[in-house]
Amino acid sequence: MMIDSRRRGLLALSTVAALAATSAFAQQQDNISKAMDSTATQWSFQFAYQTMPDYHRDTLADGRTRPAGFNDYLQMRVVAPLVYERFTILPRLTLRHYENAQGQSGFGNTELFALVIPKSWDWGSGRMGIGPLITTPGDADVARDEWGYGFAAAAVNTKGKWYYGLLFTQSWRAIDPQQPPPGTKDTNPLGIAPFLNYQIGDGWYVGNGDMVAQYDWDSGKFYLPIGVRVGKVFVQPEGSWNFYGEYQTSLIYHDWPGAAVKNSYRFNVTYTIPVGD
Repeated sequence: MMIDSRRRGLLALSTVAALAATSAFAQQQDNISKAMDSTATQWSFQFAYQTMPDYHRDTLADGRTRPAGFNDYLQMRVVAPLVYERFTILPRLTLRHYENAQGQSGFGNTELFALVIPKSWDWGSGRMGIGPLITTPGDADVARDEWGYGFAAAAVNTKGKWYYGLLFTQSWRAIDPQQPPPGTKDTNPLGIAPFLNYQIGDGWYVGNGDMVAQYDWDSGKFYLPIGVRVGKVFVQPEGSWNFYGEYQTSLIYHDWPGAAVKNSYRFNVTYTIPVGD
């Protein structure tokens, strides 16, 4: 039942609490890690291009050839902080324009996620929060023509030159077309995104990139990509620029019923404007 799947998704969030077990006297987050941090209290304007030139086309357990995904997409993401006395809300709007192998193109399901961070959940070097997630209908050629709903939760921390964390997403109804179609439960795969970045020096850093693992409730299968990101942050008095390039492939995918990228390349620029301290 959908309620059971929802409970299982909520139980998965218990691992986020482990990241919050940080000392109250932890270091403050530096400007470079803030520029990489989508949960920091700051305006953020992101533009990215991702190309996926090839996919794994092996045979699935049911005899079908594994489906391919999109050729590429353009992404724009805006975060607009709302700061209150007891908590901060970080509405995050994500728009993507896709192109598939058939030459069809259009906007995918637009995602709006509002991360709610109580003041007591922000310990200086990091924070955790949870909030609602909705998706709007997209173009029928490249997306689902329906509304979706769900939630997302995040926990991040900075320690020395390391910046790390977890992001969970769970939704029902409308989904990314590259994921397996929902079954009778209308429950989409649970998204688990661990991230780890290390500052090399002079604004340069390396990390694992946009590594979103997925667990499909209907089939019980798991998908895990793996990648590497190299970027550079330029800190300025009024804001910071974050430029990076990223490569990604699939690590665990053989039992996964959906698309599995073989080679993926991403190019990104983000401009952030901190709000307060």
